[in-house]
Amino acid sequence: MKKAFCLAMLATTLVLNCYAGKTQHDPPPGWLKKTTGIITFQLNKAAATYKPGLNPRSVNPNGTVRLAGLTDWTTGFFPGSLWYGYELTGDKNLAAEAKKFTLALDSVRHITNTHDVGFMLYCSYGNAYRITHDKNYLPALQDGAKHLAARFNPKIGVIRSWDFSWWHYPVIIDNMMNLEYLYWAAGEFKNPGYANIATTHAATTMKNHFRKDYSSYHVVDYDPETGKVIAKRTHQGVTDESAWARGQGWGLYGYTICYKNTKNLHFLAQAEHIAAFIMNHPRMPKDKIPVWDFDVHNATGVEEPAPRDASAAAVIASALLDLSTQVKDGKKYVDYAEDILKSLSSDAYLAGPGENQYFLLKHSVGAFLYNSEIDTPLDYADYYYLEALNRYLSIKKIDLKELSKS
Repeated sequence: MKKAFCLAMLATTLVLNCYAGKTQHDPPPGWLKKTTGIITFQLNKAAATYKPGLNPRSVNPNGTVRLAGLTDWTTGFFPGSLWYGYELTGDKNLAAEAKKFTLALDSVRHITNTHDVGFMLYCSYGNAYRITHDKNYLPALQDGAKHLAARFNPKIGVIRSWDFSWWHYPVIIDNMMNLEYLYWAAGEFKNPGYANIATTHAATTMKNHFRKDYSSYHVVDYDPETGKVIAKRTHQGVTDESAWARGQGWGLYGYTICYKNTKNLHFLAQAEHIAAFIMNHPRMPKDKIPVWDFDVHNATGVEEPAPRDASAAAVIASALLDLSTQVKDGKKYVDYAEDILKSLSSDAYLAGPGENQYFLLKHSVGAFLYNSEIDTPLDYADYYYLEALNRYLSIKKIDLKELSKS
C-alpha cells in the first residue's frame, strides 16, 4: 500500500515540477501536492474495492461500509467523485472507473418518487457528459429531468421534495440543488419550461424558507390545494428554528446557480446575504468547519463541542468559489473558501492513504437527530470537496490535468 501511494505522490510531484516552469500560472499552494496524491490513491483503491451499483456512502459505527444502492439518494456521488478525480488529476484509470460506476445507475432514470434524481443523475451522468461529451449519457439525463419537472406544482410554485405520507406537500432547502439540473436540461433538451420551473421554485423558496437574518428553515410544508404554508419545520436541524449547517450551504449553492443561469439580481443578493450569514456567524470555528447545526449550543444549553460537519464545509466552499466568479469583489469568497480547503486538506480532516475505508474526508454528520452517520465519512462530503478543489484550481489557473500530459 505504501508503494502504491508513493507512486501516486511521485506522479503528482512530477506534475508540479513541470508546472514550476509555467510562468503564466500562479504557483500551486503547498498543501495541494499532498492532497492530490491522496485523492489519486484513495479513489483508485475505492474503485477497485466497491462494486458498481453498490457505491460507498459512509462508514458504520462498527467499521463496516454503508453502501448506496440504486434508490439511495446519495448513489450518484461516488461516480461523480471519480469524474472529478479524473478532472483534477488526469488519471485515465479514474475516467474508466467513473464510466463503469456511472453506467451502473442507468435504471435510476425511471425513478419518479423523489426530487433526489438531481443528486442521483446530474452528479453522475451530468459530470460524465460534461467531461466526455458522449451522447450515450443523454437518455438517462433526459428521463431524469422529465421526472423531476413533473414533481412541480404550478399552483404552489415549487417542486415537491418527498412523498412521505405524514407531510402535505413538503419542500426542503436541499431541493435548491436540483435546479442546476433543470437549467442545464432546459438548454440541452430545448425545453424552456424546465428553466421556468427552476426559477419559480427558487422565487417561492426565497419567499418562504428564509428568516430575516437569511438563515433557512429546513422544511416548508404547503397546502397542495391552496399553496399556503402550513408549517415550517426541520427534519435535520436541532430545532425547527435552528440553522442546520448543511442546509445553509444548500441555499448558498442553489441561489448562486440561479443567478448564474438567470442574471436575476434578487437571486444574487440572496446568495450574498446567505454567504454573509455563514461567513460572519459568531459560532463558526476558527478552522471554518462548522458544527452540524449553528444553533446546537443554544438549543441544548450544553457547551461541550458538537460534532463538526465536513460535508457542510465542502458545500459552502464550492458555493463560495462559484459565487466569486459572479461578482466584482469575489476575492473575499475565494479567500474564505481557500481557508476551508486548507482545513479540509489537513491531517485533521483528510484521511491518510489506505485509511477511512478509502473515503477522502473524515468528520461529517448525516442526520444527527436520528443517530445516523455521526462523525463519519460521507460520499457527498468527498464529492463537494473535489468539486471545490476543481473550482479553486480553475480560479487560480492551475491545471494539473494538462500538466500531467507534458
